[in-house]
Amino acid sequence: MSHDLPPLNALRAFEVAARLQSVSQAAEQLHVTHGAVSRQIRLLEEDLELTLFVKDGRGLKLTDAGLRLREASGEAFERLRTVCAELKQQNADAPFVLGCPGSLLARWFIPRLDRLNRELPELRLHLSASEGELDPRRAGLDATLWFAEPPWPADMQVFELAAERIGPVISPRYARFAELHSAGPAALLGEPLLHTASRPQAWPAWAASNGLDAGTLKLGQGFEHLYFLLEAAAAGLGVAIAPQQLVADDLAAGRLVAPWGFVETSAKLALWVPARTLDKRPQQLAAWLQAALSPPQSEPVAN
Repeated sequence: MSHDLPPLNALRAFEVAARLQSVSQAAEQLHVTHGAVSRQIRLLEEDLELTLFVKDGRGLKLTDAGLRLREASGEAFERLRTVCAELKQQNADAPFVLGCPGSLLARWFIPRLDRLNRELPELRLHLSASEGELDPRRAGLDATLWFAEPPWPADMQVFELAAERIGPVISPRYARFAELHSAGPAALLGEPLLHTASRPQAWPAWAASNGLDAGTLKLGQGFEHLYFLLEAAAAGLGVAIAPQQLVADDLAAGRLVAPWGFVETSAKLALWVPARTLDKRPQQLAAWLQAALSPPQSEPVAN
């Protein structure tokens, strides 16, 4: 004997019609036609090989089988409604956990966190920093914000927020600042350049985009993480290279200068969200991030 349920649409139509004692009212509640509800009830009767309604004057009356099914289906759908409401409330009350590289978190996100909390108080954002390779599928993360290159995986919903633009930055405190500030990009070929192990391709990519021979680059002090690299540059230890978004506040404050502008790479700063999620908060966060990332007109333009 088959243990399959009858068609759920048919059960739903029957449950509403039986509860309201009216096919017309059921059709109105379900936002379908009277005929659609009648067809679903007939389909259910055929599947069960039972009569659920009989005519009673100008109306309908439930049979014994119909009464029994109304009780069972009513309890089942009421339980489903209750659980779904509880899940929605639980989802709304839970914090939204965002994974983010530590450098992006420290240099861009935290300075804007108060503004985000004021403008999206219902988000209840919880930040999870990582200095290694991020895994957007890691358990416990609702979304991940990071720089990555397309194509995007099918199991993730990816909100592209801004193109990555990288460029050299230098502090006015650097000993050779005055000389380099007025020179072209080629002046950096003989300079011991600050670099990071997490982005070894950054300087060669920048050189190639400026028509320079990457093989003539001279790398100086190295750092494990981008955050330390940029702190070293701000302290006047040399010329560093970084995404524009991560030095925007330093440029605005005059701690760093970008005399050679920024060039666009193939990477995007994007918000990654599991495709299966029904949470509406990622769309809210993505819209807020996109607005916050829109650069002021005064920012340096690419060469």
